[in-house]
Amino acid sequence: MSFADSLEKLKEFDVNDLDFNNAGEWPVAAKVVTSLVLLAAVLGGVYYFLIQDMEATYAASQQKEVELRQEYASKAAQVANLEEYKTQMVEMQQTFGALLKQLPSETEVPGLLEDISGVGSTAGLQLDSIQLNPEISREFYVELPITIDLTGEYHDIAAFVSGVAGLPRIVTLHDFTITRNAGQDSAEADRLSMRILAKTYRYSGGDQ
Repeated sequence: MSFADSLEKLKEFDVNDLDFNNAGEWPVAAKVVTSLVLLAAVLGGVYYFLIQDMEATYAASQQKEVELRQEYASKAAQVANLEEYKTQMVEMQQTFGALLKQLPSETEVPGLLEDISGVGSTAGLQLDSIQLNPEISREFYVELPITIDLTGEYHDIAAFVSGVAGLPRIVTLHDFTITRNAGQDSAEADRLSMRILAKTYRYSGGDQ
């Protein structure tokens, strides 16, 4: 029987007449169609359970490769700049040491007060009082406030502020108030009284 005859016979054959217990007696065309359907089912199962998981794993591997390449590039750049980083670290340590030297230790505070008094005298001011306030501890340093009262003319006060800013030790000025004297003569009336808060600092890691 030819394949064409089998197809004709298949058209006349009702699928309900197929006996799955006697598949050997099926028409050739029915066997071929059934084989193709089974093959498609097997291939679909293989793709769904195996190939699809492999594709997901492959996509994850590609993403991981991109991340590793980026990480490698970053670390390679760090290694390439390692010597430059070392040089910068040495410079930072030197700068830090220089800044520490500008912070007075407890034993140097009297000398700092003398420097402030000297700036006031050089500017032609009358230093009425200079008072140390309680220290304030911060995270990395200790702050020492100093209240200063002085009297003089406007330009002398400006010279004092500039002179304190130029001291070799770190001193900052805050919260100043200026009032005009109520003197009898005009010369006294031109003089101003100023109260200003100066702050100096020392490193809390130990006296320098």
